[in-house]
Amino acid sequence: MPYPLAFALTLLVEAPVYLVVLARCGGVRPGRAAAAALVVNCATHPGLWWVLGRFAAGPAAAYWTAFALAETAVCASEALLLGRPLARLLRSPAPLALPLRAAASLTANAASLLTGLLAGLLLATGR
Repeated sequence: MPYPLAFALTLLVEAPVYLVVLARCGGVRPGRAAAAALVVNCATHPGLWWVLGRFAAGPAAAYWTAFALAETAVCASEALLLGRPLARLLRSPAPLALPLRAAASLTANAASLLTGLLAGLLLATGR
């Protein structure tokens, strides 16, 4: 899957998750919540894509190990970025609690991961 399509698909899936969590649980206005989703994905997605590209042509075990480690790092990074670093951008009085940010990040990334895998399968089979 080409990178622009993968990034667009990621934003399409992850932004609504972050929007709901930030708006409902953090009292953040929807426009600012959408901006936060864009910021965290711009900070993590290119690095994830680069790392996985380095392992794509190698052994499957190496790729899937890198995949698991990289996705874990992305989830942790996005949860941390949604804290104090983005609280000012969001004009939030205080960042969301870390467990809530971690749950939002895990949910958003799991949803985009599953969507990406499904899209990759559909593209590979020509449907």
